[in-house]
Amino acid sequence: MLRLIARRALGAVVTLWGVTTVVFLLLRVLPGDPALTALAGSGASDAALAQARSQMGLDEPLPLQYGRYLSNIVRGDMGRSLFSNRPVVQVLGDQLPATLELAAAALLITLVVGLGIGVITALRAGSWLDRLAVAGAVLGVSTPIFWSGLLAVWLFALVLDWLPATGAGSLAHLAMPAALLGLVGAGPLARLVRANLLTTLRADYVTVARGKGLPTPVVIRRHVLRNSLLPAINLIGLQAGFLLGGTVVTETVFARPGIGRVVVDAILWQDFPVVQGAVLLMAATYVVINLVVDLAALVLDPRLRQV
Repeated sequence: MLRLIARRALGAVVTLWGVTTVVFLLLRVLPGDPALTALAGSGASDAALAQARSQMGLDEPLPLQYGRYLSNIVRGDMGRSLFSNRPVVQVLGDQLPATLELAAAALLITLVVGLGIGVITALRAGSWLDRLAVAGAVLGVSTPIFWSGLLAVWLFALVLDWLPATGAGSLAHLAMPAALLGLVGAGPLARLVRANLLTTLRADYVTVARGKGLPTPVVIRRHVLRNSLLPAINLIGLQAGFLLGGTVVTETVFARPGIGRVVVDAILWQDFPVVQGAVLLMAATYVVINLVVDLAALVLDPRLRQV
């Protein structure tokens, strides 16, 4: 058990190191110059550009920049924004509550809708409800979030005038983006739960339980649900990563405050420290969620402890 936990923790550290390294290198090979962007429109001379690059630390050799970046990260220092000169931790901290609010609401919708539809369609396999749910799940997964977001804004905000199109600060502002993210994530979860339930319902021990005269609700609750839902736990961890990534698009479409909007703006302005800090924060959140999911699976399924 402890060895498995240590292995997962080591894998998490390696994952975070890999993410930070890839993002650091990608930002350095992209075309453009942050110093030139910062001084755009000011008729900057070569001397002014050189001074700006020096102040931003961009004139140093790449290995030296990378080494300083890693050492700062270990100390919990993500650096300062190249443009606002505010600490990156402060820039992200101001926007983190809004992003967590959206992700938590979307995850709740994913769990309720995904588990509910998965159980109902498995118990009514082959019915019109089952076919409709499967078609809806496939459609939701195959539709880009930005397109479905724009369609939702057009329908619910412009045509029906039920919900505000943009902004934040109330449940009405949260409803549309959270529902969009949550319903898209519910599709894969519903399909997995349905498939696992159908497999479990044909198992021998379920047939024996029914043969003993146990009512169907009791059989489902005691013998089917737990064994069927265990594989879905890992998918929930993956869905959390999808939701975190989806907030970037969703916050942009619905003009909501949050880390997603900060990332988009920082990429456009080539604000390296902010982009690196935001990606590291999202990656760390995803890794922690999956560690919790792995531990939950180990507790609920003793067979995994012997792997």
